[in-house]
Amino acid sequence: MKNVPKAIIVLWIGLLMLLYWPLEVHAAAIQENDKPVTIMTWEVKWGNAHDRGFISEAKHYDEVWERQGVDKLENSIISPPSGSLWTRLTIPEIQEDNGAIRFENIKGQHIVIYLEDQKVYENYHYNYDNNAVLLPLTMENSNQKLYVWAENTDGQMGIYGTVEVGPYSVLQGEFMRNGLLDVILGATFLFTALAMLSCTFFLGKFYTGLWISLIIVISSIGTMIITYSPFLYTFYQVHGNLYSVLFDLSMLTGMPALCYFFEQVIGSGPYRIFTKLRKFQLIYSMVAILALILYFVSSGEWDLFYVLLVQKGNGIILVILLTLLMIGTVTKALQRDREGILLAAGYGTFALVSIAELVFYYQRNGMYHLLWWKWAIVIFIVSLIAILGNRFAAKHTKVIEYSKELELFNNELQRSEKMEIISELAASVAHEVRNPLQVTRGFLQLMTEQEDSKNKGYVRIALEELDRASGIITDFLTFAKPEFDHIISLNIADEFNHIEGILVPMANLEGGKITTDIPPDLWIRGNSSKFKQAFINIIKNSIEALQGSGQIEIWAYAQDGTVKVHVRDNGEGMDEEALVRLGEPYFSNKIKGTGLGMMVTFRIVEAMHGEITFTSTKGVGTEAVVTFTEFVE
Repeated sequence: MKNVPKAIIVLWIGLLMLLYWPLEVHAAAIQENDKPVTIMTWEVKWGNAHDRGFISEAKHYDEVWERQGVDKLENSIISPPSGSLWTRLTIPEIQEDNGAIRFENIKGQHIVIYLEDQKVYENYHYNYDNNAVLLPLTMENSNQKLYVWAENTDGQMGIYGTVEVGPYSVLQGEFMRNGLLDVILGATFLFTALAMLSCTFFLGKFYTGLWISLIIVISSIGTMIITYSPFLYTFYQVHGNLYSVLFDLSMLTGMPALCYFFEQVIGSGPYRIFTKLRKFQLIYSMVAILALILYFVSSGEWDLFYVLLVQKGNGIILVILLTLLMIGTVTKALQRDREGILLAAGYGTFALVSIAELVFYYQRNGMYHLLWWKWAIVIFIVSLIAILGNRFAAKHTKVIEYSKELELFNNELQRSEKMEIISELAASVAHEVRNPLQVTRGFLQLMTEQEDSKNKGYVRIALEELDRASGIITDFLTFAKPEFDHIISLNIADEFNHIEGILVPMANLEGGKITTDIPPDLWIRGNSSKFKQAFINIIKNSIEALQGSGQIEIWAYAQDGTVKVHVRDNGEGMDEEALVRLGEPYFSNKIKGTGLGMMVTFRIVEAMHGEITFTSTKGVGTEAVVTFTEFVE
């Protein structure tokens, strides 16, 4: 699952590029070949109170038309005397029959267009007053009058944006491009949400809340972009009221999910402000959705709560919400949190653009078409997916770490079980075997006084083997019962003076040299003989690993309430496989070794509440580190 967010980002960006690129190429080709003629001025007059968009209402010769253009639009905005506006313009010379006129935006809920006395277009819908219009023209329409009647209950009406006349094929491409890109972008969001939803079944319980909330946010944004596009209102205008309702419903659904996602990333905040914000937004959205449903079911008759909560209040709530979330995001980023920085980069771009557009929208009394938020949100969604991908990667890393720890734990458990079995076996067998051995050894010693010189050699060998067997049994008993009856304070330096006296001659015979560096003030609690036995086993292994010559270094020091003793040699070393099995019974790198020595050493250190670790490199040497709790009087 950790690669799913990356795959979604790559697929999403690739799809956008694939769909957007041909339109850009087509637009570039248009500019090179046939450039449309732009109409810069037209005439306007207010309609009467009871106008219904009939052409006869526009041809009263006693009425005065006011000249207007792209640089003078205020008459259709400030204090309109009626709810409708007539616009009249003259079509320029058309060079071919396959011509057209394109209006980038005609503001109004009800639009009627006449070419001289003939009606050529009519569009009527609720709650949306942006209309992109494309009308075919012929050469006969040159210099004819075109009348546009726009009605709007909010008083916002008339021609806005570009008005162009040119070849139909050229203007059709531009006309389709402006609205179709929104549909493509919104559909890409919905496709992404659908793909993520299909992956939910394989997600398990890891970040399910974040994953579902992100799906809701992405699908809501996709629906908002599609239903805000002029494309649907131009080609499928019969469902205009439904598009408006879906837009509001998507916004009200997506806002609580967005609050939840932010709460999970940046935390609940001081005084749990972001938790309270999420709960408030959830309650507000539920009430607003009920008002929206009531408005839709009543066909617009019960519109009071809808106007207050959705049309008026929702924009203000959205600005406040975006601002508070922006503050929390920046605070998290200033803490150098990786997710906070990603969120601040993506959400900061979206929030600043959205707030700027909303402020500009309200400053112009709704006479601004929100545009840039759709593209700023692309960066925002990518940052959200990246955050979730980062969490999946972190979870995957933890799973790998836990798997390794579990493997080590299982190995240790198997080792402990094996040691327990051997301990019980050793305890039961050693006592039974030691007594017959001692009796046999006693009789052999008596026989040495009576045997001739020939048999004395055999008896000596038998005694040596009995002593070796006795030593093995002693090791077994030490392993089976590592608890010590005599615990005293041990001075590390004094103990190693005795150990050094025993092992230095052995090291010299093997061609090695032992050096020690142990401060005189290091103390631990333990059994002196067992302490010596453990380190004699470790150092003897180092001497035997020298292979004729080498150096054995022994040093100790106190650190954070512990005493650490290092034994390092430059002998033949061990590979990883041998190092892992070190301390197992009957495992030994030596030809005549039984493996019991290191097994007993591990057991003694464990009984003294210590810890022993080995590091080794084949051909370089081995280092043992034994850690005990420091004793302070």
